Amino acid sequence: MNKLAVLALFAPLAFAQDAPAPIEHTEVAEGIYMLHAVGGVGLLVGDEYVVMIDDSLPRTGDAIVAKAEELAGRPVDFVINTHVHGDHVGSNQTLAETGAIIVAHENIRKRMKDDPELNTGPGALPVITFPDKVTFHVNGQEARVFHLPAAHTDGDAAILFVEANVIAPGDIVFRGIFPYIDLDNGGSVAGYKDAMQTLIDMANEDTKFISGHGPLATRAGLVEDLAMLVDAEARVKALIDKGMDAEQIVASDPLSIYHDQYNWQFITTERMTRTLIRSLTQT
Repeated sequence: MNKLAVLALFAPLAFAQDAPAPIEHTEVAEGIYMLHAVGGVGLLVGDEYVVMIDDSLPRTGDAIVAKAEELAGRPVDFVINTHVHGDHVGSNQTLAETGAIIVAHENIRKRMKDDPELNTGPGALPVITFPDKVTFHVNGQEARVFHLPAAHTDGDAAILFVEANVIAPGDIVFRGIFPYIDLDNGGSVAGYKDAMQTLIDMANEDTKFISGHGPLATRAGLVEDLAMLVDAEARVKALIDKGMDAEQIVASDPLSIYHDQYNWQFITTERMTRTLIRSLTQT
């Protein structure tokens, strides 16, 4: 599935109006905000620098800039992209035009460079990249940016704000809904589970997560979502082991126990089932 299709499926309501709705926000910790756009956006505000985590869809760029400047009183200095999808990197160009420096894992730049749907101008691509980790020391915060390999994609990064006990993990967290695991962009179910466990292991009951999709999350919420994914995979694997093919597995609806809570318009119960089948059977 190409990036434009992903973007459209994630955000049908964002295209339904002539102008995007105003961006709402939640203060997660002192100077750290979650902006409620399509794709969770983080914002660190302080006396030294303004740092944004992701920047949502292309058409929300002006609204994101306006909201950040409302909260910070000045333009964004850095944008950290957590992965390659258009609902998280789509406003890079707009932010770059206001002077922001784009930072991301090296695989994000590689995937964006030759994709005209994402490489939309001279400021769209990250100008600072890292292979494993990088640390920002800004506004009295130590912000550790670290790679989570082969998870949602092959370029995922999460940001730990050490002093504030806040983590912005991009689409490693789909709180309370089926996750999108992008097998075509280097993601994997095994890597996604490992990434979720990494986040759980580094958190405590007071840690707040700026979700990639869904509400502000806690460690308990991630534990619940990971348990669902582990069990869902086991249910599908049991049917594969019985010799059932993909259509037979889908027809048997092995994830029906999770449908009422986790099904949503983009990753339906059927689509989650097919992702697990593909992951377990691909060579």
